[in-house]
Amino acid sequence: MSGFSAVPALLPELQAAWRMSATEAGTLTGAFFAGYMVAVPLLTALTDRVDARGIYRGATLLAGLANLGLALLARDFASGLAFQILAGIGLAGMYMPGLKLLSDHVTGPRQSRFVAFYTSSFGVAASLSFVAAGAIASLFDWRFAFGLAAAGAIAAALLTLLVPRGASAAPGARSLARVLDVRPVLRNRDAMVYVLGYAAHNFELFAIRGWIVTFLVFSQSLQPPDAAAWSAPAVAGVATLLGVVTSILGNEAATRFGRRRFILFVMLATALLVSLIGWAAPLPYPIVALLLLLHAMMMTFDSAALTAGALAAAPAGYRGATMAVHSGLGFGFAFLGALSVGAVLDLAGPGTVPGWGLAFATVALVDAIGALLVWRWGRERAPRQTSAPGRPT
Repeated sequence: MSGFSAVPALLPELQAAWRMSATEAGTLTGAFFAGYMVAVPLLTALTDRVDARGIYRGATLLAGLANLGLALLARDFASGLAFQILAGIGLAGMYMPGLKLLSDHVTGPRQSRFVAFYTSSFGVAASLSFVAAGAIASLFDWRFAFGLAAAGAIAAALLTLLVPRGASAAPGARSLARVLDVRPVLRNRDAMVYVLGYAAHNFELFAIRGWIVTFLVFSQSLQPPDAAAWSAPAVAGVATLLGVVTSILGNEAATRFGRRRFILFVMLATALLVSLIGWAAPLPYPIVALLLLLHAMMMTFDSAALTAGALAAAPAGYRGATMAVHSGLGFGFAFLGALSVGAVLDLAGPGTVPGWGLAFATVALVDAIGALLVWRWGRERAPRQTSAPGRPT
């Protein structure tokens, strides 16, 4: 995942080098998640039938080739878009299949805690990717940052040789022809509460992460000439890393205070905060950076709780399919989040405070709608269907 945050970290340089509009820049950032969204239903659902190690290994190699393409071959928006989609497909074969491998080996009460640490490792990688890409680009060139990302993915492929074998298909498991049948998942109201919440969560999470460096660079441009400014990629990296800690703590808090109630509180609080951040760009830069750090910590409080909730509610034999729906819809909204910020900026003004204020307010609105869905679906429980095991309503 060393290339995960490379494009957001380098977006100001890429936008200038490839002469992209804000909408194109948002599309480039979101294309990663579009590739993920398209591929994750098949690759994750297949883990209910085959050993996930092979899927993971092939995905890391594809991610390495995609980042190598960004380093050596990308010359404009169109070519960069193609390689970003391939990189997203690579992540689709890594993240949720890796979670499936973990859940094959860890069951019972410990599973929720292991899932929290697994999802938090995602945040560690995203943070280090921000910092490494920014540092290498400042020392050498942005293409070298993508070269490092390619090397990291290839190293991950080699590490899969140490991973234990995952579970094989159980007797009576679905046929391969029906591996993408997600209707039982969609009817599982307990799981879909967390899936819909995760979709709104990812819209906000990756809208902000995709544009945080560009927003900080904009805020720096409004500061006095002699004002000291922290490196924007470094601030983004620290923000992402802080989210790792709060993700773990959030899962522990959710198990203590009630998962749905806790998720609802976090979503409403982050929606309120992000609605204010865009308008705060002219404030002293340390205050802007601290607001983003606070938001990053709050924003990930419910991340592990949402994923653990969906996994715990998955019907027998549909764990992989549930994770496919959870991740596919979630990262589809991640694509829309990054794109929406760019589109609003183009309409309202990418170099203006109102443009950023309205762009972040759009993010807050989607998060608030997600909170409403969690509240409604969590409050109105549909009756369970006992005649068809594995097919709750």
